[in-house]
Formats: sequence, C-alpha cells, structure tokens
Amino acid sequence: MDQARARRLGERIAQIVAEMLERRVKDPRLGFVTITDTRVTGDLREATVFYTVYGSADEAAASAAALTSATGIIRAEVGRQTGLKHTPSITFERDSLPEGAKSIEDLVTKARQADAELAASRVGAAYAGERNPYRTADESDEGDEL
Repeated sequence: MDQARARRLGERIAQIVAEMLERRVKDPRLGFVTITDTRVTGDLREATVFYTVYGSADEAAASAAALTSATGIIRAEVGRQTGLKHTPSITFERDSLPEGAKSIEDLVTKARQADAELAASRVGAAYAGERNPYRTADESDEGDEL
C-alpha cells in the first residue's frame, strides 16, 4: 500500500483522537494526555496512537485505563470522520520518548560536570618531565658515537 496514504491517515487519526479527548471523552480518570504520534500499518487495518501523560505513575495508569475504555467510541468517530470502508483498530501505547529524552539530558549534565571537574584539576598543573622530551636538530650529539 501507499506509505504516504498511511502517514496522512495517521495524522488525521491523531487529530481526531486529540479532539475527542478534549471535547467528548468525559472520563474522570483521564488526566492531562497529549497525543504525540500515530502509526498506521501499510494495509490501513491497525493504528497505534502514542500518548504522554503528565503526572504520577498512578495517574498514568488511570489515564491508560480511561483510554482503553474509550477506544470504541473513538474508533467509531474515526470511522465517521474519515469515511473509510474499514476503520482501523486503534490501540493506545504510552510514548517512552520523554523518559528517553530525560535520561539523555541527565547523561549530558553528568558529562558537563565531569568536564568541569577535569578543567578545574588542570588549573596550575605542570608537566611531569621536560617540556619537550623529543630531540631537535639543533641539539648536539655529543656522546652518541658509533
């Protein structure tokens, strides 16, 4: 199938789901959910909607349960608005991108701290031996006889 069509359908599904969560789904368990991406298979039969939740792990679990219970009404609305012969089945998956970005930021912070400590240890440091341990052409070769 056409990958561009699957991509366009994924964008449309993300828009419809976001509007549904904002206006029509009134589940009290649903927290601050943001739709980050939607991927549709090449045959347009399955759609995976990725989301993030702002809050604690308990709030994320409650939001996941609310999304699972609202899947039917969301799929019906997607079918109505897209006009497809077969509406894709929708699954919700929590997006791990924010956690990955946070861990990368932490690693960069640690690397900067290590660089700062290394730079601080170099202040006032001197060479352990001669400044230039290699021979140059202008040095005399006294004592080097073959």
